[in-house]
Amino acid sequence: MLVAGACGGLVGYAVTDLQCTDGCTTLAGSLGVLGAVGAATGVGIVVTLTLRATAEWRTRELQQAARDHHPVS
Repeated sequence: MLVAGACGGLVGYAVTDLQCTDGCTTLAGSLGVLGAVGAATGVGIVVTLTLRATAEWRTRELQQAARDHHPVS
């Protein structure tokens, strides 16, 4: 998330800095921070969903192995 936040911040700052002709460093910095927060939040959501899906997959795999090992008569 740290890398994504840094990249989001750099992109947000660079895009705003390029669009502004009057040296709007405050606006560029603010949008850089907003970009960093947005990118880090997005990566955090994807990581959380991936970990949940992996845990569910492993649980189903263990349940299937238990069913295969001890069949119900």
